[in-house]
Amino acid sequence: MAAKRKKELEGEEKPQENRISTFPDEVLERVLVFVKSHKDRSAVSLVCKDWYNAERWSRTHVFIGNCYSVSPEMVARRFPNIRSLTLKGKPRFYDFNLVPPEWGADIHSWLVIFALAYPFLEELRLKRMTVTDDSLEYLARSFPGFKALSLVSCDGFSTNGLASVASYCRNLTELDIQESGIDDLGGSWLSCFPDNFTSLEALNFANLHSEVNFDSLERLVARCKSLRVLKVNKHVTLEQLRRLLIRAPQLMELGTGSFSQDHKLRSDTELENAFSNCKNLHTISGLWVVSSLYLPALYPACSNLTFLNLSYAPLQSTELAKLLPSCPLLRRLWVLDTVEDKGLEAVGSSCRLLEELRVFPADPFDQEIMLEGGHSGVTESGFISVSEGCPNLHYVLYFCRQMTNVAVATVVRNCPNFTHFRLCIMNMCQPDYLTNEPMDEAFGAVVKSCTKLRRLAVSGLLTDCAFEYIGTYAKNLETLSVAFAGSSDRGMQCVLQGCPKLRKLEIRDSPFGNAALLSGLERYESMRSLWMSACKVTMSGCRLLAREMPRLNVEVIKEDEGDDIQAEKVYVYRSVAGPRRDAPPFVLTL
Repeated sequence: MAAKRKKELEGEEKPQENRISTFPDEVLERVLVFVKSHKDRSAVSLVCKDWYNAERWSRTHVFIGNCYSVSPEMVARRFPNIRSLTLKGKPRFYDFNLVPPEWGADIHSWLVIFALAYPFLEELRLKRMTVTDDSLEYLARSFPGFKALSLVSCDGFSTNGLASVASYCRNLTELDIQESGIDDLGGSWLSCFPDNFTSLEALNFANLHSEVNFDSLERLVARCKSLRVLKVNKHVTLEQLRRLLIRAPQLMELGTGSFSQDHKLRSDTELENAFSNCKNLHTISGLWVVSSLYLPALYPACSNLTFLNLSYAPLQSTELAKLLPSCPLLRRLWVLDTVEDKGLEAVGSSCRLLEELRVFPADPFDQEIMLEGGHSGVTESGFISVSEGCPNLHYVLYFCRQMTNVAVATVVRNCPNFTHFRLCIMNMCQPDYLTNEPMDEAFGAVVKSCTKLRRLAVSGLLTDCAFEYIGTYAKNLETLSVAFAGSSDRGMQCVLQGCPKLRKLEIRDSPFGNAALLSGLERYESMRSLWMSACKVTMSGCRLLAREMPRLNVEVIKEDEGDDIQAEKVYVYRSVAGPRRDAPPFVLTL
């Protein structure tokens, strides 16, 4: 086999003294098995021809951050032994309804090629891809040894497609459906798993909307003795959850259903005992409709928790404050802003080991929630409390309606090891509410103090000064998200010229135009993508970029057919496959 590979890839034998690798290909391939990072493996393939060859044959997993950056045929030619594929499709702003639904990113052409090249494919992880029921049935019938399917923020399919997967994937270990736009036709798909099916290790249908066939679910959980992850939807009651926990005390990750009053639950003690028997739980999520009456039942299961996801549970500060002391090992916490600053004070006092915090808005569209008697949300006070009590914090996503420069500077002084800092001030162009100054100094403090910063999302009233700070200090920044910010082209130019590791730049509703766009000519081929919407870019600027950089795909989404001047939404990405063949009429490839 090694001789065949050499003839195929080398042509003729190289002099021994010119070769970097002096040991057999089989040895190098065995070593490369232990190199898991896709970035490291890509670097290995660039060392020399021998290493390229060995890496090519030994790679079993491939990650593709943009489904149009390469064709499935190219992947199949390059890597003969792929068992696992992770593939991303639509731009991230699809999540905010800025990308039209028929934009593209259909998985089917990939499945057709992979069925021929990789009939032994075992794992498929998709994000923001279009997946039809026909595609799911094709997948289920084409890969006999298929084991794991994850669909995150995907669309185009229904529970009929899940029924095909359940029926034909006899070796399935994981079925993970997250935040996907699924047509939920009912819960009978769970009954499609064969009666002798026992291999499931992870099942997540938390975001499905209809009631499931609970008898089928209970039987499935009971016979899958290796089940470690179970996340159910809000229609699963407390009594049903208790029965599932009795069947699967070995669970490590649990997503509960509704956590409100259930008249069929015979006693709170029975529920608490069921949780007490789950000794291995390290993740809890769900709690869709939560009642403080039943929260104490969770406490016995929290001693080993490292991740608590309460992003669907509108807890009040007092409820959170009572829960957190039971979670001494917590590393990751997601909450709604209903916990208010008092709840975040409890986080600071109880979660010394916390590394990641995400605070989501309970109602992101209600600008006057405080005036209508609702909760007050979170402010800079809660942010500071967390930073004072959680010195290991390195990832934050924080939605709020007010912030100050001094507060942000205090947070990053307390926690200088941030790698991800995403501050979302929901009132557009909001200045420092105490001084009425722009928020430039806040983000200047972030990039000056946090030298390991890789992802940054900015918000509030920002001038070009903030972007000058970013270009000057954010030397490890990989992803920057900008909304309603900046004062001229200079801001974007500073970022493109000053951030050598930048890979993704996402901009919406900002005053950057053609000069800003064209200032990145030397950078775009080393980046994964650029998104600009509702900016001041014109069609002529986009055409000039496409002409100067023919190896880039420059796409303009034109939803207003009467406007031939402005480029409403621009998506620029590197591709070795050339212009895509499935662009809809409203996508112009320049």
